[in-house]
Amino acid sequence: MTDIFDRLSKNAGGPIGQHMANAHGYFAFPKLEGEIGPHMIFRGKEVLNWSLNNYLGLANHPEVRQADAEAAAKYGMAAPMGARMMSGQTKYHEQLERELAEFVGKEDAFLLNFGYQGMISIIDCLLTPRDVVVYDKECHACIIDGLRMHKGKRFTYAHNDEESLLLQLRHATELADSQNGGVLVITEGVFGMKGDLGFLDVIVRAKKDFSFRLLVDDAHGFGTMGPGGKGTAAHFGVMEGVDVLFNTFAKSMAGIGAFVSGPRWLINLFRYNMRSQLYAKSLPMPMVMGALKRLDLIRKHPEYQQKLWEITRALQKGLTDNGFDIGVTQSPVTPIYMKGGAEEGTNLIYDLRENYGLFCSIVVYPVIPRGEIILRVIPTAAHTMEDVEFTINTFKAVRAKFEAGEYIKPIPAVADPEFKLR
Repeated sequence: MTDIFDRLSKNAGGPIGQHMANAHGYFAFPKLEGEIGPHMIFRGKEVLNWSLNNYLGLANHPEVRQADAEAAAKYGMAAPMGARMMSGQTKYHEQLERELAEFVGKEDAFLLNFGYQGMISIIDCLLTPRDVVVYDKECHACIIDGLRMHKGKRFTYAHNDEESLLLQLRHATELADSQNGGVLVITEGVFGMKGDLGFLDVIVRAKKDFSFRLLVDDAHGFGTMGPGGKGTAAHFGVMEGVDVLFNTFAKSMAGIGAFVSGPRWLINLFRYNMRSQLYAKSLPMPMVMGALKRLDLIRKHPEYQQKLWEITRALQKGLTDNGFDIGVTQSPVTPIYMKGGAEEGTNLIYDLRENYGLFCSIVVYPVIPRGEIILRVIPTAAHTMEDVEFTINTFKAVRAKFEAGEYIKPIPAVADPEFKLR
């Protein structure tokens, strides 16, 4: 017999965590301090921050801060106590659900404590072992983890590839027909790494030839895409073709929580069957009242979305005009693709943070293939054109050093010295 702890300790950290001794507190689990916004403090220095999904700049909006503070003072963080089915229901939870459903154009909505666990439960509620799933191969980890619980068959289609989608739909339909099951297609509205949009119009059009239901994770699309920020399905004009719509508060709403929307009978089924909500404490009142205020601001101030896109277009145009590869993004998510080793990428990030005062995220092997580097930049409505100009000039400077081979050297010892590896 193997001791579980003995096995785990020999492979502590896994594929990403194996680097924790050198990365913790700097490249992984960095601590950004100060008020949330474009300028924050990292390890005692001010940095221009392009690493937060605070798309509409609501995190430190004065009305948001006031609503959060007043709700915390009035209700505390404990109220309401208990799961919603038992003792945690309030009229404000119901009000928020009604307003969210109306905003995205669905009949009803159900609040979720967290988006990640919510998506897992949505998938669990929708499927039986006889059902077959067809999903985009680049779907988010919460979708993949939800599908790991599915005891039936699943097929992946090549990312945003219509021919591949139709092929897998044929396979799924044949299998589902043979075992008296149904077919569920899952994709995202905005893909959070590449920034491109799920081809919702193509998927909805496929309903003419195939019988299936469509679940869309629009975490990055809510507040950023479509008229008034109603989302990616609204952007494509196919909201009626989306059967189950998932959105999170963690990005444009700058809060905690999520919601799922769709026909009322289905939302009621979720209310009484989503295990992650049935057996979890209700979303605290400050978060509910804060979400109501955030949603109100999004509805009343379309200029926040417009400012986001002004910054986004200026940043992306500046990058492409200067020869940077930002791939196929169609959203504010702005990846910058480079070729090089993980060591070069991490040294570049170190230089950006320490010597240029610019903070953005980096993605290298083992998350993506060897030899590739992605610098991920997230514009927000709180950034300025001066921030954009500074960033373009900074990236041009570090690219020159990158191409000159200045980052091919040992990675500095930057891990948090107080972090205990064992």
